[in-house]
Amino acid sequence: MHAHELDNAWPAIRSRLRDELSEYAFHIWIEPLAPAALRDGTLYLRTPRHVRSIVRDRYLPRLRRAAAGTPVTRIELVDPDWEPPASAPAPPAPPHSEPEHGRLNPKYTFDQFVIGEGNRLAHAAALAVAELPAQAYNPLFLHGPPGLGKTHLLHAIGNFVRRYGGLKVRYATVEAFTTDFVAALHRDGDIRAFKDRFRDLDVLLVDDVHFLADKQRTKEEFFHTFNALYEAGAQLVISSDRPPAELHGLEDRLRERFAAGLVVEVERPDFDVRLAILRQRARHDGLADVADEALAAIAEHVTGSVRALEGALIRVVAYASLEGLPVTADLARHVLAKLYPRERPTLEDIRAATARSFGLEPDDLLARTRRPDVAFARQVAMYLSRELTDETLPAIGKSFGGRNHTTILHAHRRVADRIASDPETASAVEAVRRRLGAADRPR
Repeated sequence: MHAHELDNAWPAIRSRLRDELSEYAFHIWIEPLAPAALRDGTLYLRTPRHVRSIVRDRYLPRLRRAAAGTPVTRIELVDPDWEPPASAPAPPAPPHSEPEHGRLNPKYTFDQFVIGEGNRLAHAAALAVAELPAQAYNPLFLHGPPGLGKTHLLHAIGNFVRRYGGLKVRYATVEAFTTDFVAALHRDGDIRAFKDRFRDLDVLLVDDVHFLADKQRTKEEFFHTFNALYEAGAQLVISSDRPPAELHGLEDRLRERFAAGLVVEVERPDFDVRLAILRQRARHDGLADVADEALAAIAEHVTGSVRALEGALIRVVAYASLEGLPVTADLARHVLAKLYPRERPTLEDIRAATARSFGLEPDDLLARTRRPDVAFARQVAMYLSRELTDETLPAIGKSFGGRNHTTILHAHRRVADRIASDPETASAVEAVRRRLGAADRPR
């Protein structure tokens, strides 16, 4: 077998296993494997010693099944430093075929999406679009920081439409769209095929559209693709790390089209949602031996994104597995202390978390009302703003509707005194800390 067959066979096997296995199982047991050689139908995989017995006993049959349809008829696990015997030079590889960019991840469904306050509207809008493409919201524009579930929702729409609507769907990142477009420009006659792939559709899902900013020719082509699909009655769903008005590298005409439909922000999950995500991930991956206290410790420590949260769970479980230790809260904190240094919450984060804990709206804390429940919640937010941030007293006061620094000092002293003497107050403040993932965070 030749080198190009190895280059094609192993990625195909990995891709099938990635779809079949949980993220945890794939990351721990399959990702460390590296192809060494493909000889006479036998694929030799370099396998680290610490995973070899598990791979041999649990995953070798899966590897063999995933190899169906490839040149691989047998798989051997070899040492990491194993080298294949010398052989005659291989003939040149055939021209590389164009990769398929439109593949949907079958694991990203609406059922697997954990709903919270920060993503409830985005989930509802995505589901409405999936049920009634081009009739509910068109275009649908989702924006927010990376790792909060925007890609999950795009794939969930695509999977739903393919399963229940029988429509033609294509998912692509802007990078994939650009790669296809540039490749088509350099191959005679391929522009028409490119346009057919991206315009003969019922639903187009485009991820990371903010990367269009520095791609002049691609911007022009994307503009015409957008118009052609929209005028033909196709559904467009777009994601970005910022809203249309802040995509300064794009022309007004494109930003205006993005903003013409429904624009929805996906916000960071609070503690309760983070814990729910971890519980679902643990159930899905069969991690029954992970203590709920350990999941809570991870949710407290990792506050940035869903992607980081699931990655943290993988690392904690992997460490416990390699060391032969139970997954406890203390072990989770030990593993994550260096991997995920905690970020301080913003004043806006603190106001939002406090308001939710007290059943209020964040704007309630800025109002001048003296209603007791609002006044106490406001004081708690001011207390935590001084405890958990490095902002000056005037800056904190300004963020609370222009109050002066003496108001902040009074609120801080009052809440501190009540924490020391009243267990209910201490519990209420701790609940807000947990929402922020700020338990035991020093000033």
